[in-house]
Amino acid sequence: MRRPYWIPAHASPYDFPPLEQALEHPDGLLAIGGDLTPSRIMVAYRQGIFPWYSEDQPILWWSPSQRLVLFPECLKISRSLAKTLRQNKFTVTMDQNFAQIIQECAGPRRHQPGTWITEDIKIAYSQLHHYYFAHSVETWYQGQLVGGLYGVSLGKVFFGESMFSKMSDASKVALVYLVQQLQRWGYELIDCQVHTQHLQKLGAIEISRRHYRTLLDRLSDQTGKTGIWQLESQEIDL
Repeated sequence: MRRPYWIPAHASPYDFPPLEQALEHPDGLLAIGGDLTPSRIMVAYRQGIFPWYSEDQPILWWSPSQRLVLFPECLKISRSLAKTLRQNKFTVTMDQNFAQIIQECAGPRRHQPGTWITEDIKIAYSQLHHYYFAHSVETWYQGQLVGGLYGVSLGKVFFGESMFSKMSDASKVALVYLVQQLQRWGYELIDCQVHTQHLQKLGAIEISRRHYRTLLDRLSDQTGKTGIWQLESQEIDL
């Protein structure tokens, strides 16, 4: 039986096998081990690979056969979400509180024991934020942080990592603002990694690993938005 590739300690950040070597069961498991240095994580994203593991596991690297993606122009805003957006009860910001966003995303959830956002993941992505690769979107209600998301930017691709919500629609509002801002900056792809009904209802679709890699090869070498991110407008097109 084929086993996933083992990345030795202190190996080069480029030490990943071809995506075609990813396992069928569990789908997409490609490699085990290595580290979470900024260089390795960014090399992984450039190749279509991401880390995902629980606290009692070694680092696991994945490239699933089907990739959930959202093309910004295909975002679906339901009637109820549009009503929430028209009420303007939330304020949305970018890169204002990355530390709290990732901490909230790591919190406990219903029907989900434990978390994959380990302390090492928090440290690693906070380093990426320091280097302007990782970004957060915050949703505020009466001065309190009630929802948001974080992810990684490379070229004209945004790789969504996690989102949380303490009020109805708070994380969806963050996503809508992010998507429309990314469109203004010329981004063409949002990677959602693995299938969820929540994201599918918002317009995300599954594409093959090969199709995803073709898009990634074209878009990741383009020049994306650099530095600290800021919303250019609080207006939303509905």
